[in-house]
Amino acid sequence: MKKLKIGILFGGKSAEHEVSLQSAKSIYKAIDRDKYEPVLIAINKKGEWKMREDNDFFVNPDDPEKIRLNDDSDSVAIVPQSSGRIINSRDSEPRDKVDVLFPILHGTYGEDGTVQGMIKLIDVPFVGAGVLGSSVGMDKDVMKRLLNETGVLNAKCLIAKEDDFPIFDEAEKVLGLPMFIKPANLGSSVGISKVRNAKEYVKAIKKAFLYDTKILIEEFIDGREIECAVLGNDEVESSIPGEVVVKSDFYSYEAKYVDSTAFELKIPAEIPENLQGTIKDLACRTFKTLCCEGMGRVDIFLCKNDILYVNEINTIPGFTKNSMYPKLWEASGLSYKNLITKLIDLAIERHKKEKSLKTTFK
Repeated sequence: MKKLKIGILFGGKSAEHEVSLQSAKSIYKAIDRDKYEPVLIAINKKGEWKMREDNDFFVNPDDPEKIRLNDDSDSVAIVPQSSGRIINSRDSEPRDKVDVLFPILHGTYGEDGTVQGMIKLIDVPFVGAGVLGSSVGMDKDVMKRLLNETGVLNAKCLIAKEDDFPIFDEAEKVLGLPMFIKPANLGSSVGISKVRNAKEYVKAIKKAFLYDTKILIEEFIDGREIECAVLGNDEVESSIPGEVVVKSDFYSYEAKYVDSTAFELKIPAEIPENLQGTIKDLACRTFKTLCCEGMGRVDIFLCKNDILYVNEINTIPGFTKNSMYPKLWEASGLSYKNLITKLIDLAIERHKKEKSLKTTFK
């Protein structure tokens, strides 16, 4: 049987570029080589697409703080409506052809629907949420509006732009203290600050606006951090819940990707069985409400009296060795290798369904 060629698309112009490199490296190592031939396709921080032999693609591959792309690589492009044909940018000579794309681009210009729209024009199956689910899941403001519309509890927040944001006293009156300030369109805790006073507030506002033109000023929810991995297209299922026990002030970028001693993952979470079912149902409901497909990690706060708040969804969750998404599925009986296979199958299933739709009307 002919192996499918899987293009692992990673890197990107996002502030989460280095996280993406770590995820791609892990997927490349774990993918089932009996079924698939993986191809690494990187996007550097300038937005240029690159291909190179894997052994030379990563500089400092085992150091999460220093990992980077070897930029001395061939520049390539994927041709629209070519079913995955890759050419050299310099001379348009054919370079390769992929059967499926696996975007593992965290953050803006990758997880927000931009790349997903481009891949639809290329006309190949791709892993993960489509254009709408990616966009909605990435924009925490729009995400909250949809959750509120369907009655899913989430933290109160104020939306701010650079020329229109509340002063500290106004924000404190609505949200209380402490509060969180975060970019609306980033993940991996990039640009997030926990604020306790006016001085920290001003500093955090400036920091968040470095990464986005729209930010959230959000109330602090005092609860346990529970995460569920969701998988599927029309029919979805949730993993068992896991818990992130943070030993620092909050679940920061450093805790997630650099200092593995800064947190503890409890899988499964120590939660009564009936409540586990409620949390899994909430994760699937959130996934569907936000029009997601393929995969997503839903983050939930478990508070007093078993009240549940949805924090956010990640439509391209981390796939590093410390990442919760593959760990949750492994604990639920689906290995890392088989999880990758399942995601590829879901991508092909959706693409076939979309191709069967009529594009003309008589």
